[in-house]
Amino acid sequence: MIYQLLTYLDKKITFDQAKAHCDVPCGIYDPITAQINALTVIRIMDLIQELKDKSELSFNDQSRLSRLMLEKEKHAENVKHEVRVIWGDFLKAPQFEKHPETHDLVHKIMLQGSQCKQDLGRKYATDLLDSVNQFAEIFWACKNTTTYRAKCPYAPNEEVVYPNLQA
Repeated sequence: MIYQLLTYLDKKITFDQAKAHCDVPCGIYDPITAQINALTVIRIMDLIQELKDKSELSFNDQSRLSRLMLEKEKHAENVKHEVRVIWGDFLKAPQFEKHPETHDLVHKIMLQGSQCKQDLGRKYATDLLDSVNQFAEIFWACKNTTTYRAKCPYAPNEEVVYPNLQA
């Protein structure tokens, strides 16, 4: 009933449709989401490898493989999206002047993310994480925040760049 009323009012009293073009209107940016997605790609590749090592795949294994492949591609695309948002919306000329390697690094991450979608080589995923970690170091340097590296406390137990929030 409310929907019908609002539809009726919308037809009688027209309003301009509001649209926003920014991805993060609140101004909160953090590369950790890209890092977690990259870790997820590695972990999924490890799980796929476990299935590959089986001599025969059951129907459930085949179903699981299908889901894993879908998730691997989704998380690789998420890495690309998260990096693009920070690169396009947060970083500006002063940061690019201070870190001129950023454009090439972002392009490299885009290519590596695509490679992870196309392939199952774990090395592609660890290379992606390495590049995203480099991007995170640049991001935090732009915010005058020091970083440190530590192994994440869950599989795949890879090294991740974290901001030193105690400094």
